[in-house]
Amino acid sequence: MLKTDQPFTVNRRAFLGGSVGALGSLALTHLLRDSAAAASGKTHHPPTAKNVICLFQHGGPSQVDLFDPKPMLTRLHGKKYDGDLETHFHKQRGNILGSPFKFARHGDSGIELCEHLPHTAKIVDDLTLIRSMSTESVDHEQALRLIHTGKLIAGRPAWGSWVIYGLGSENRNLPAYVVLADPGGLPVDGVRNWSSGWLPAVYQGTPFRSGGSPVLNLKTPADVPGPARKRQLGFLEQINREHLKKYPDNKDLQARIANFETAARMQTAVPEAIDLSQETAATRKLYGLENGTTREYGTRCLMARRLVERGVRFVQLFMNGQPWDTHSKNAESLKGLCARTDQPCAALVQDLKQRGLLDSTIVLWTGEFGRLPISQGKDGRDHNRRGFSLWLAGGGFKGGYAHGATDEFGYEAVEDVVNVHDLHATLLHALGLDHELLTYPHDGRDDSLSDPEVTGAELVPELLA
Repeated sequence: MLKTDQPFTVNRRAFLGGSVGALGSLALTHLLRDSAAAASGKTHHPPTAKNVICLFQHGGPSQVDLFDPKPMLTRLHGKKYDGDLETHFHKQRGNILGSPFKFARHGDSGIELCEHLPHTAKIVDDLTLIRSMSTESVDHEQALRLIHTGKLIAGRPAWGSWVIYGLGSENRNLPAYVVLADPGGLPVDGVRNWSSGWLPAVYQGTPFRSGGSPVLNLKTPADVPGPARKRQLGFLEQINREHLKKYPDNKDLQARIANFETAARMQTAVPEAIDLSQETAATRKLYGLENGTTREYGTRCLMARRLVERGVRFVQLFMNGQPWDTHSKNAESLKGLCARTDQPCAALVQDLKQRGLLDSTIVLWTGEFGRLPISQGKDGRDHNRRGFSLWLAGGGFKGGYAHGATDEFGYEAVEDVVNVHDLHATLLHALGLDHELLTYPHDGRDDSLSDPEVTGAELVPELLA
């Protein structure tokens, strides 16, 4: 029998092993007030943005069908392509494939967009459309690593992690880096898309779910009464403090203690942050929440706005698998994907703007690469790393501006080319971070997202207002 006048005989390991499941994920270390963010929120120069929402389109959206009209493809549809092409599946090389979609000019800027992007057309004057992107691999996994981490190799920190490392958090009750994953499943390359790599784990993305409990193991189990949970947490804090007295310089232990305290705050902050019932009917309609086709993606876009509004620094939306990978039925697939995402993506930009948040928030819409101007099989398109399109809005980027160009077939970027490293350098610049100065010691050198000495990354000032 345990005597009450004896010191604690239940060790911390045993207690935590039995009760940690209800105390929240260790990913919540994002929230530590004193977690040694690299720059303590200080910037290298005045920023034009302080938050990011990345709408990532896994698979490689077809630039020539959505953003980069090429009359030559229509004119020579079905003819043999005489030039050299780098293909991913060499045995499935077909003839020139024209886009079946109509393009029209929109807004004061007159930027041409596909007919299946009617909502994006309404915000075109807020967009910076880059038509001259290039990357280094036609392989999905390598291209994903490059655009997310700056290198083709695995195990490096995601650019969202670099942003949090450089700027820290704005809200001690919410994670600084939130991932709104597809309820249908993980994207290709899974959690590595938002891993902190060899940066401290405090900087990794924290997945939120759009249905049910937003953060696993955060909510107290239903069969545990409130007073009992309070006593459990009090007991845990007491034995933690006793242990800390023995090891006062143990920073990891200090972090764990603060983590549990933060988890308690999150039990209130997280449900409120993503409670869409607080939104007006007009806002819900704007995002397409009343439409079965747009409801799921629209819900996550609206959640992203609410999180940024509450000080979350970096929010990323992913899709299950790689839906934009249109190796077959390219046109049919694009129609369905546009129907699902066009309205919510445009609504996010509109909503941020009307709330005065767009000026301080970068919205990035991109995939890992584009598609070829020839057919794969009967009606598909293979991967293309040499030319693709993406768009940005807000955060100091130039509105109503189309940058660069591909050749007449839409295969290769030939004018004002922007590679992925240049994009990273420019995004960091808008956030007040110098890509050459934002470094972390790794493997005996100061490593960075853009690694300019190796990649030659350069700022693209033409993209900025």
